[in-house]
Amino acid sequence: MKKNDFLIALVVIVILAPFFIFDSVYENYLSINRQFPLLAAFVKFSILATFGEILGKRIKTGNYDLTGFGLLPRAIIWGLLGIWIAIAMSVFRIGVPLFLNQFSVFAGIADAMNATFSGLKLLGAFSISLMMNFSFAPIFMTLHKVTDTHIAVYNGNIHCLWKPITVQKILSEINWKVQWGFVFKKTIPFFWIPAHTVTFILPQDLQVLFAAICGVALGLILAVASLKK
Repeated sequence: MKKNDFLIALVVIVILAPFFIFDSVYENYLSINRQFPLLAAFVKFSILATFGEILGKRIKTGNYDLTGFGLLPRAIIWGLLGIWIAIAMSVFRIGVPLFLNQFSVFAGIADAMNATFSGLKLLGAFSISLMMNFSFAPIFMTLHKVTDTHIAVYNGNIHCLWKPITVQKILSEINWKVQWGFVFKKTIPFFWIPAHTVTFILPQDLQVLFAAICGVALGLILAVASLKK
């Protein structure tokens, strides 16, 4: 571990420590999260998911050189994607249990999702995660790949944000063998479905935050997979 790694770890500890030390800081976070959920989602994903990509770059290249990385464009796009994720999570969190509740074998599952941990709540969380990851996730991952490529085309320059995205061209150039064979077939069943099952077991105030933290973990997984290839 290099000196810069220790500095990054120290900064992370300093930022997170107040949430564990001072109850008022955590309570203010919960208050803001409840009053402005979409704004909170924007901030959480813009910071955490972008940080995950920075760590991934560190693993792949061995340094934190952000030349051409597009830190600001990535943070803004991740923030917007975070809003979309927060909305999708809300839709699936409410919709899937209500649908399952129609069947006698799943009776009470909607109420169980708002109660303490139980086998029924675990089943509900898994069902939500399964539905979200087999419908929403592939579209989201492909869109993220498109925006990622768009930023790279402009070498991370901020003006990429108001340039039209050549979606058709980028889609035709995506390595679908990797996108399908690894991103879809491996990360969805082996990472995202278990991770989001845990997410939907957690209290609602922590769900979007945990999803953003999972984005950090995935950035590291993708970086390690890239090195192995």
